[in-house]
Amino acid sequence: MLRIGMLTSGGDCQALNATMRGVVRGIKTLITDDFEVYGFIDGYKGLVYGNYRKMKYNDFAGILNKGGTILGTSRMPFKEIDIPTADGIDKVKAMKENYKKLKLDALVVLGGNGSQKTANRLADEGLNVVGLPKTIDNDIWGTDVTFGFQSAIDVATSYIDNIYTTAESHSRIFVIEVMGHKVGWITLYAGIAGGVDAILLPEIPYDIKKVYKTIEKNQKEGKKAIMIAVAEGAITKEVAKLPKKERKAVIANRTYPSVAYELADKIREKFDSDVRVAIPGHTQRGGSPDAYDKVLSSRLGAKAAELIRDKDFGKLVVIRNNVIDAIPLAESAGKLKMIDPDDQLVKSAKDLGICFGD
Repeated sequence: MLRIGMLTSGGDCQALNATMRGVVRGIKTLITDDFEVYGFIDGYKGLVYGNYRKMKYNDFAGILNKGGTILGTSRMPFKEIDIPTADGIDKVKAMKENYKKLKLDALVVLGGNGSQKTANRLADEGLNVVGLPKTIDNDIWGTDVTFGFQSAIDVATSYIDNIYTTAESHSRIFVIEVMGHKVGWITLYAGIAGGVDAILLPEIPYDIKKVYKTIEKNQKEGKKAIMIAVAEGAITKEVAKLPKKERKAVIANRTYPSVAYELADKIREKFDSDVRVAIPGHTQRGGSPDAYDKVLSSRLGAKAAELIRDKDFGKLVVIRNNVIDAIPLAESAGKLKMIDPDDQLVKSAKDLGICFGD
């Protein structure tokens, strides 16, 4: 009998359930009817503490459209992987022991950067691991797209579209803060799709004067609504020039709730306009996956089943040029896929008149 362990780790997103379904259906079709799935509850914590559910095939039915994760999730930072739990448990040792106790043939990990770094560590420790690239941030190196990304774009874009009508009615400036601490992929795509006037990203430090200039120009041209999409990790050119330690201290000691409020305050000081802040927040992670993500997750899940069939472990399933493939976990672990300021998409946005503050 084939025994598979499965867990979802880190922040949730819309297509986790769809991807797990894809794995299970792929196993049934490609390998055998005689298999068991052990779902670890709340991510790696479940694997550490041996907290799991023995799943039935029907547990994965009817979940293609369901957001969140039926297994629950939690964050276990990779930098703390060798630090014992509060009750003194050696995490790596416990995960290996529980894997062996259940006589698992493979462990499928659905997670983002930190989760895949842990997956790679477990693979190095001798476990048969297959990784699936989950994150709304789309920042996993080695794959063109992560599942959850397109659904998050759709949510953020819809939010911007809805804000635009009220902004135009009241001639307001709106600063819309989109998720993305280290990378700004969601902000970039949603900003273009939402037709905003400025997009501010962590990868492209901005000059506030350039933002002022864009606002002034658009107002002079008679534009009623001014829309600025800012990633939550966006920083000014001045802050970007600081040494890493100082930069972190400045961000940590910010007196504003977030970058959007600070930016809005600076704009208020410069313009006699009604400036508002809008934050879609965790709605970007919630709800059902869109059609693109449902197809992508199904394809990624089927590929994971193929890797298990072929005993090709220590791999991360990826999509490149619309072809589903797999790369060594070690090749991707610890690397962030960031936006290149010279990326063609950035250039296209600038050609449309969108300001990046650079």
